Amino acid sequence: MTIGELASRTGVATSALRYWEELGLLPAPPRISGQRRYPPSAVGLVGLVMLLRDVGFTLREVKAFIAARSPAGDGWRELSRRKLTELDQRIAQAQVARTAIVHGLACPQEDIFECPNFTRGIAALLARSPLEEAHERAHSPDHAGETDGLTTGVRERQG
Repeated sequence: MTIGELASRTGVATSALRYWEELGLLPAPPRISGQRRYPPSAVGLVGLVMLLRDVGFTLREVKAFIAARSPAGDGWRELSRRKLTELDQRIAQAQVARTAIVHGLACPQEDIFECPNFTRGIAALLARSPLEEAHERAHSPDHAGETDGLTTGVRERQG
């Protein structure tokens, strides 16, 4: 099938297919009269690239995944385990970020920059605390007063 037919069957632009071929995700097909001629199996390979990309693999990781899948090899499983760990970390980070935003929206202060929790959270971030720890410190009564004039600095920048 031509590259146009492959694009039509998979919904992937011909430019993307050429790029994937350039990266080595798709094997370079033979050419007939100058046109690429893909085997029917190329549809499945394009589907694999799409799936892996959609679940969070980078194109570099997709290439490694494809190279690692062999009858005797288990390399694709290790790549999948690493990606799963990475996704779990990103999910946890997103949940912390969501909680912080929800708390910000629930703040009774008219001006968020007047909120002592907000300024404590900024102080904790500036002290190199990760977001989750900064959020915990912001809402901890043990850390009341840890703003170090941040409200003034933020207001000055706002102009």
